[in-house]
Amino acid sequence: MRYVMESSDEARRLLVQERSGNAREALGAAGLQRGARVLDAGCGPGGITELIAELVGPTGHVTGMDLSEERLAKARQLNQHHPHVRFVSGDVRRTGLPDASFDFTWCQFVLQYVPERWDALAELARVTRPGGKVVISEFDGFGMCNWPCPEPLRDWCVRFTDALLRTVGLDVHVGRKVFNAMRQLGLAQVRVHLLPQYVIAGSADAATHLDWETRFSALEPAVAPLLGGLEDYRAMCQKYLELLADPDALKYSILLVTEGTRP
Repeated sequence: MRYVMESSDEARRLLVQERSGNAREALGAAGLQRGARVLDAGCGPGGITELIAELVGPTGHVTGMDLSEERLAKARQLNQHHPHVRFVSGDVRRTGLPDASFDFTWCQFVLQYVPERWDALAELARVTRPGGKVVISEFDGFGMCNWPCPEPLRDWCVRFTDALLRTVGLDVHVGRKVFNAMRQLGLAQVRVHLLPQYVIAGSADAATHLDWETRFSALEPAVAPLLGGLEDYRAMCQKYLELLADPDALKYSILLVTEGTRP
């Protein structure tokens, strides 16, 4: 599986995203307990793994899993002070981990990138013990909630997200689909927690601006040909960055944290 957002700056971007988000609130809402055995599936550079290790305490255990050896190296370095954390290379679709190994399986901002996302969900349920929780944290409509937003830019955003789904299987609306998928899989006590992913009332800060520049650059080879070519693509990306900088515009995105219990 090719990660479409790959770049030399991706580990930094992911760590900033992990540390500036509301993972602590999401984990608490989903009922993470001290002493739990946890899988952080798609752990990236290990920022949330570090938080989970803090929350479960030394009587718990955390396994971080990722496909990128570069990000696993950063995760090991970041978590070297936690003896109850280990990292393994693995694919969320086929982890290679034993059945019923974890009390709490956490996966954030991963399924959106995986075309076989519901196979991955079934695999995460398999490695969770009966009575344990599978928790999927995904945004829904990321980057689509902006006002005021010129109509040409609104239309372009719709075409942009459609191009992402068609070319690389990236689904910015995956958050709303997890509840039904968990129900179809047979998970019990499926619940959804709604949290803000971000709320920008006015001008976005430099970190947010850089995050979007990095996203647009990484996605350019895949989607620019479907959006009028390179010149048109870059012109509309610039329009979006100008919207982020607009002091009179509201920009926000929601996070849907869906939990289900393995019967």
